[in-house]
Amino acid sequence: MKIRTAEFVKGAVAPEQFPRDGFPQVAFAGRSNVGKSSLINSLVNRKNLARTSRTPGRTQEINFFLINGDFFFVDLPGFGYAKVPLRVKKTWDAMITRCLVENPALKMVVFILDARRIPSEGDKAFIKWLEAHRISYVLVVTKSDKLSRGALLNNLRLIKATLQAPEGVEMIPYSARTALGRERLLEVLGRAVEGGG
Repeated sequence: MKIRTAEFVKGAVAPEQFPRDGFPQVAFAGRSNVGKSSLINSLVNRKNLARTSRTPGRTQEINFFLINGDFFFVDLPGFGYAKVPLRVKKTWDAMITRCLVENPALKMVVFILDARRIPSEGDKAFIKWLEAHRISYVLVVTKSDKLSRGALLNNLRLIKATLQAPEGVEMIPYSARTALGRERLLEVLGRAVEGGG
């Protein structure tokens, strides 16, 4: 798949604000500060389409980006250690559930992990949740350029073992800086939005 155009369409803070045009959607999920915005910017080959921040929890709404005029990248709020009030977190959780479970337009979730960190209990719980709801997903391990090849291979094994993801789930090492994994991820996403993934 080649990305020709990408534009920010809207940020939603309630399910009523989600696009209703029926275009396929790919959602990006992961804990706060895992490199989600950098990954999206890398995929669309733009520097600032999705806003990046050193502050965990900067994305506080669901952002919809129209790609090639015919499908959406959906940037979800990061979970984990984002410093937000509990009532806000509960609102996020309910909204994300609506976005992922009660959404016929959703084709795949890109679940993002940091190559340097072993998955948390929250990461493991999210994988189980995706499996329970039979939501198709791919694992993308960002910041892979920050490790030596040997350390990266070792950490990839540890990450997969810790998550206990089923054998058929693909895990793609990724670097927004070097574009490692970009072509493979675009191929996987292309199949998903075209109905074959």
